[in-house]
Amino acid sequence: MLTVVTSTLHLYREALHATSRSLVRGWLAIPAVIVFTLLMLLAHQIARPLGMLGGFLLGAVNACLIGAILSLIEQAIKGMRAITLGDVIESMGHYFWDVISVGFVLWIPTMLLDTSLRANPDSQFLVTACLLLVFILLNPAPEVIYLTRHDSPLDVLKRSYDFVLDNWIEWFLPMALVLAPLGLSLFFKLSSQLGRGAGLDFIQLVFVPFTVLSAWLTDFGISAELTGMIALLLTPPLMVGMLIFRGHLFVALSATSRRQRLYQSQFHDSAR
Repeated sequence: MLTVVTSTLHLYREALHATSRSLVRGWLAIPAVIVFTLLMLLAHQIARPLGMLGGFLLGAVNACLIGAILSLIEQAIKGMRAITLGDVIESMGHYFWDVISVGFVLWIPTMLLDTSLRANPDSQFLVTACLLLVFILLNPAPEVIYLTRHDSPLDVLKRSYDFVLDNWIEWFLPMALVLAPLGLSLFFKLSSQLGRGAGLDFIQLVFVPFTVLSAWLTDFGISAELTGMIALLLTPPLMVGMLIFRGHLFVALSATSRRQRLYQSQFHDSAR
């Protein structure tokens, strides 16, 4: 048991070290997130009166911005040089069709769940359970898109599912440690929202760190006004850091099995 804990801690320590190095290279992704958020909010204002056409517009803008941020995170993780303004501009359009196609596959069952909920309000528990299942099984879909070779949106979903089955403890433990003190209600709230888009909704990606950070600051007794200011200021770097950490953790978990990590941990401890 001690070996398991040691190997897991070593895994997270290495991912954190790699994240710090990637943040130095990819710090420009932080102001990019701010600009992208403003663009997404502007798109919401433009699309609001356009009905169904507005929905298509939002979907296209969301896919463009999600693809761009995933491309920047990929460069921060894999690159050997600092991200430049040219990289930010060139990131627009990357992974656009991957995000669109996965989103479309998920849109159909999500629409059916919403229809069921409107027809029968008592089905709220079933809808929440289904969204929780999607949130869990498809949680690494963003990382699958930009860190693996895949053939289709269904292949993305299958690879996400397989990855979670193999690595669910190591993948979700950091999230559990952050959210557990804040209560189950916040977890179900976040899972219901993120489950609708498998982590491929840009506003939700911004919303998660903002909400979690606000909850922590509130628990520390900080006033609502100061909490809002601090959360707004820290959300962009926290979002980028979270995505980079997830990317490095995904790479490490994909490269080795749990048994291999246990063996490597023993070797590492003996070497020290």
